[in-house]
Parts: sequence; structure tokens; C-alpha cells
Amino acid sequence: MSISVSAHALAAALAVALAFTSPAQAQDGAASDEDRPVAAQAAPSGDNVIIVSARRRDESSQDVPIALSVVDVATLDNTGSFNVSRLTQLQPTLQFYSSNPRNSAINIRGLGAPFGLTNDGIEQGVGIYIDDVFVGRVAVATLDFLDIAQVETLRGPQGTLYGKNTTAGAINITSKEPSFDFEGRAEVTAGNLEFRQAKASVSGPLSDTVAVRFGVATTDRRGTIFNVATGTNVNELNNLGLRGSLLWKPSDAIKVTLAGDYNRQNPECCAQIYARYGSTQRPANRQFPALSAAFGYSPPSLDAFDRVTDVDAELAARSILGGASLKVEWDVGPGTLTSVSAWRFWDWTPSNDRDFTGLPITPKVNNPSQQEQFTQEVRYAGKLGDRVDFVAGVFGFYQTIDTQGIQEQGPAASRWLLAPTSPLASNPAVLNGLVANNTIGFKNTSVAAFGQASWKVTDALTIQPGIRINYDRKTGSYDSVVTGTASNGTRQLVIFSGPFANDPWIAAQRGVLAPQFFEPAFSDWNLSYDLTLAYQIAPDIRSYATYAKTFKTGGINLSGVPNDAAGNPLLAAGSVKPEKVDHFEVGLKTQFWDRRATLNLAGFWTEIRDYQATVNNGQLGVLRGYLANAGKVRVRGIEADVSVRPSERFNAYVSSAYTDHEYVRFVDAPCPPELAGGTTVTGTQVPGAPGVPGALSPANCDISGQWLPGISNWAFSYGFEYNEPVAIFGLDGFAYVGFDGNYRSKFSSNPSRSIYTDIDGYALSNFRLGYRTDDGLNVFAWVRNAFDIDYFEQLAANTGGNTGLIAGQPGDPRTFGLTLASSFCPLLP
Repeated sequence: MSISVSAHALAAALAVALAFTSPAQAQDGAASDEDRPVAAQAAPSGDNVIIVSARRRDESSQDVPIALSVVDVATLDNTGSFNVSRLTQLQPTLQFYSSNPRNSAINIRGLGAPFGLTNDGIEQGVGIYIDDVFVGRVAVATLDFLDIAQVETLRGPQGTLYGKNTTAGAINITSKEPSFDFEGRAEVTAGNLEFRQAKASVSGPLSDTVAVRFGVATTDRRGTIFNVATGTNVNELNNLGLRGSLLWKPSDAIKVTLAGDYNRQNPECCAQIYARYGSTQRPANRQFPALSAAFGYSPPSLDAFDRVTDVDAELAARSILGGASLKVEWDVGPGTLTSVSAWRFWDWTPSNDRDFTGLPITPKVNNPSQQEQFTQEVRYAGKLGDRVDFVAGVFGFYQTIDTQGIQEQGPAASRWLLAPTSPLASNPAVLNGLVANNTIGFKNTSVAAFGQASWKVTDALTIQPGIRINYDRKTGSYDSVVTGTASNGTRQLVIFSGPFANDPWIAAQRGVLAPQFFEPAFSDWNLSYDLTLAYQIAPDIRSYATYAKTFKTGGINLSGVPNDAAGNPLLAAGSVKPEKVDHFEVGLKTQFWDRRATLNLAGFWTEIRDYQATVNNGQLGVLRGYLANAGKVRVRGIEADVSVRPSERFNAYVSSAYTDHEYVRFVDAPCPPELAGGTTVTGTQVPGAPGVPGALSPANCDISGQWLPGISNWAFSYGFEYNEPVAIFGLDGFAYVGFDGNYRSKFSSNPSRSIYTDIDGYALSNFRLGYRTDDGLNVFAWVRNAFDIDYFEQLAANTGGNTGLIAGQPGDPRTFGLTLASSFCPLLP
């Protein structure tokens, strides 16, 4: 094991803290509450207040009639939660799945995005907001948190409070503001797997009315998978983030904030590796064991947790994301008028091996893309007398995406993808060099007006209605040009007619990659609304009940659609209808034991008609699926959050969620792999599907009553911290020990539940041991996944040729290291 840290990163981070920390802070040892762990922030009684801006005004989290979780910067730093993926281990109802930055999805209570490969033509149901700016691409969730103050996760629909409509919830990330007092902070971390992380931020005044802030973060880690074909470690981390902001306060009534950020990822990533084999309905000679034997091939290991692969194509996941925003806040009349203007961009340059093996079958399935978005939100939040609070606003969103996709077949493709009994299967030239170049364009326009009022009918009862009217328009184009040794190199709209109709090479090629061109479009108006009743039972006991009638806007397919019998694209599949959401929720928020403890409960019931799901198109060589509407899904559950802080020495928490979930009606879903590949029988219902493979393969399956993907019935997060006053080298401080753990039960990792892709439940345990002072010095050792639990983050069955190969993404092994953080410099006089 090697623990190392870049000397330059360490020196730079500490130099920043040295240069920009005020002498007064260094001498007096004044540390802000945000730099202390939660246990040190709250007094043993009476002051356990967490301020949030979930309703566009600052208020105690216990006063907000919304199920929400709040994580401050100290907790993020102490638990190593430096991005959304790590945040899921602290919040059991938050799920994040990512095979690379583009193919990422954030779900809350299991809802938000269809499970599977990303389709640019639809939207997320979970909104990500950074300093009030909606981020249209979920790739931002893979980046490091950069100089933030706290993260709020709001559960349930939020369309009448936030600019962009969100049906499953919102993640509200708040950055630290520029300060008119000089301050600086630096943190460096080193660990095994050559983990190196450095963070630094500085802030101070330029004048009596202008202040600036600058933050930087860099993270590197050796890959967790060893590629025996190249001798390199893949699935590494290589992140750099920069953020700057300028605050101008010409008067007490006006505040203007200009902010910009730049983020770059450039890891050798992302490989999914052999996890297992599951038999399909295909003949034995068309399944993974026989095909591998025909090449004299075997994976480097049949145990995914040996963490080795032999993929033979270049891997890359270069992602550059950034933008700028201008926020103006003007206290006028009985409230505050806020304008947020923003521009953001994302450049994505991937390289993948999509056959998941060391054989040259499909060495390229890459979709480099460039995205820009412009957002404008104007809202007014204020009070009418002593009884009414309100928020009203308008929002505009414009987005463009340009993608230059490619799928290329290699010399092993003919044997792997064509029937072994065909003479063409033994000729590598038939499919070798067959290429589909996919040019994809997308434009997305959304405008909305929204508002919410909070009327305090009595001192105990509050009625809170909200409304939103929304217009969305999406237009796109999909142009797939297939070329190869036997192709004429032009787009064939009717692929089995003309001079090549009887050419067996062309027929074989078109069965694997077929040219396609279509221009889908969608537009619609939607009206949504919600109503919340809140009742204060006692000074520290509040209850609420909410009904929301909302929607997730429709979308267009931009990954290809099935062809009809004549070889033409099915234009009816070019778009999907909006999701129609009915959401019910009741909750209870309590504080007791002189506010040393909290107990918050929430029960919810969400039904979605026309649920947007990812389905497969059945074409032999096409790895991507398309979008369709399932009839109806239901998700319901109970959540409980408990925290206790009996003294300044000890605090503990437990968050739990039970979630029941199912497709209520989905009669024409894609079948799981164990039922695919045999003789197709249209309209056949396979009893108990998925189950033991039968003799026939239905064209589709009725999966009504089955699990939704990605959701565990049970999920828990829990932890504690204990500290003891200790003086070291004349510095008064606290020695502490902390623990954070999480558990989730079995969940499905396939859009249609399969006996091969259920992921068993697992529990992860993380420990830390350290010393901190009131001056802001914090040194601690940490270990994550302390018991080295083997678990999968994802399993995928949509591998080329439907041979029964199941690819997997193992979770991180045990990692450990040391962190040094300081918000002052003891060398200053």
C-alpha cells in the first residue's frame, strides 16, 4: 500500500490558507460554525436549529412542511462525501447510478429518471440547483462539491417552488458567499489507491461594497480495476474544479452576485467487467460459453471482485463543464425581487469498449456531445401582513445538444453476432469495419409561471396552495449513416429494397446496424398544482399533509427507434407522452428532550401514469434502448429520521426508509434476458415471468406487479460521533471518534426484473478518528468500507448479441487515508 500526496497540491493549499487568513482569526482562534462538525455546532439544549432556503426564504428546517435532509459542509468533509454519489450513503432515499458521467441518473424515492442508458430527449425528474441555477445535465452530479455551504435534498414534487419542474424532488446546493472579512481554508487528503485530494478557498473584501471568493478542488485516485490487456488501472478519478464569485452590495437593499466555475474530469474510465453468465433462450452455440470457446477466449477472471478486465479498446471519460451566473436580489416593498441569469456548457468526450471483453466485437460505442443551456428566473418572495408569505416567479430554459455518435464492429463481430450455422459467421470481413455514424441534434425550450402562498389561518393552522403553468417544446433529429466494406455508404431509408435487396452481406449488416433517419418533435402545455395543510400541534411538534397533481414533460427518442417490416423507422415511437403524477404525503416533525433530539416522519404514496421507461428494440447488434410509456407505476413508503445530541460530547442519527414499488400495469415491456433469444411468439404470456426459461420467447412481457429498477425495499443510514476535550502541544481541542454506516436491501438492476441482475443487499461501514481545535485545525484518519464488503453498484444485461454475458460495476473496495484541514495559520504572528 502506498499513501502519497502531491507536494505541489499540499504546498499550494496551505499557502492559500496562510496568505488569506486574517491575523485576527489566527490569533483569536475564531472558527465559523460551518467549519465545525455537527456535534460542535449545536449546544446541548435549545439551539439545535438548521437554517434552510427550501421555500426561497431562510427558516428552520423543522418549520418547513416538506420532507427534506440537510448536510452541512462539515459533515460532507468529515464523511468524505465530496460528490452526490457519496451523498447517497448519508441519505437512504437518494439513489445515484452512473456508468459514466453521461449515463448517470439521480432518483429520489426511486423516481426521477428511467433506468438504463441515457437518452438526451427526456428530462430528469430530480432537479439539481446550484445557487438557484437549474443544471440540465445530471453529469454535474459526478463532479466534486466545490466550496459549498450545505446541500438540501427535498423529497417529492417541487414544481410550484422552483423554476424547472421537478416531480421526484430537488437537490439544492448552496455555495459559500464572498465575505467582507478575510478568511481562508485549506484541506489535503492522502490515502491508499494513490488517493490525493486538495481543497482551498479564500475570501475577502476589495472595498466596503465589493467582496470576492475563490475556491479550488482537485481529486485523483488510481483506478480500482486492473486491465491486463494494457497493464493500467482503469476507472480512476481525475477531477479539477475552480469557482470564483464576486459580491457587490451598493446598499443594504441590493445584493449582486456574479459567479463562474470550470470543472474538468479526465480519467481512464469507465469499464464494466464480466460479472456472470446467465443462459438465454438462444441455441447453445449462440451463447457466451460456446462463442468464447470458439475464439479460445475466457475472461481474465470469473470473479468480478478480483477487479480485473481485458477490454481491448481505449477508455476515456473526458468531461468539461462550467458556466457563469448573475444573481440580483433587491429588497423592495414587502419582499425581495430576485433575478437569476445563467449560461452553462458541457463538453463530453468518451471512449468505451461496449462488448465488455478482450475480443474485438464492438470496440466503439461512443457518443461525444456538446451541450449549452441558458436559464432566466425572476421571482418575488415576500409577506402580506403577518399572516401570508408568498413566492411568485417566471422561468425560461433553452438547451441545445449536438452529439456525434459512432458504433463500430470489429473482426470478431461476424462470429459473435451472426448465426454460427451461417457461412457468413466464419468470415470476419462481413461485419469487420461496419460503422454507424449517428448525428443527433436536440433543442429544448421551456417557459413557466409558478407561485406558492402560505396563509397562516390561525397560530396553529397554515394552508399552502401552489400552482404552475408550463410550456415545453422539444425538437430533434437522428441521422444514422451505416458504412462498411459491402455498403454503398449512403443512407438507406428502405434497407431491403433496391440493388442490394438480395445481397446476403448487406442483409447481414443491416440486421446488426441499420441506417435510420427521423426528426421527432414534442410540444405541450401543462398545469400542475399542490396543496399543503400544516398544523402545529405543540411548540415543537408540527404536522403536514400534501397533495400534488404534477407532471414530467414528454420527450423525444434520440437513440434510434425500431424499424417496421419495410425497414422504415416507427415514427410513432419518436416521442413519449408526459408522466402524470398524483402524489400524497403526510408528515410529522418533532423536537423533544429540550430540543436535544428530533424525530421526523413522512409517509408518501405516488402514482404515475404513462411512466417513461427504457425498453430494448430487439435488434441484434444495437446496444441502446429507446423510450416508451408504461401504463402505471406506484411507489409508496414510510421514512423516519432520528437525531440525538444529549451533550456537546456525543451525537447520533438514524435515517430509514421503507419503499414499496411496482409496475402497476406494463403489459408490453421488454422481456428479461432469460426469456429472450428463442422462437418469438407474438402475444404469448409467460406465466410468472421472469422465471425459469421456457421453450418460447414472447415478443414482449407483462411485468405488471414487478419491482421497479434501482429501488430497495429497505434502506438505512446511521452514525455517531463522540469527542473528548484534550490539549495537545498546548492547543486546546477535542479528540473524537466517528462512525457512519448505511444499508440497502436487494434491488433490481434491469428495467425488466431478471433473475440474473438482482443485486443483493449490503451494508457499508466507515470510521474516522481525529483531533480538532476551536481554531479550525482538524486532523483525522479515516477508513471507508472498513470491512471490505464486495458489492455491485450496477449489473447490465444489454450486452452485444444477447449472449448471456452480464457485465457489472463493482463498488469501491476498502479505502483509507489521512486528512488535514485548517482554517487558520499558526505561523502568523
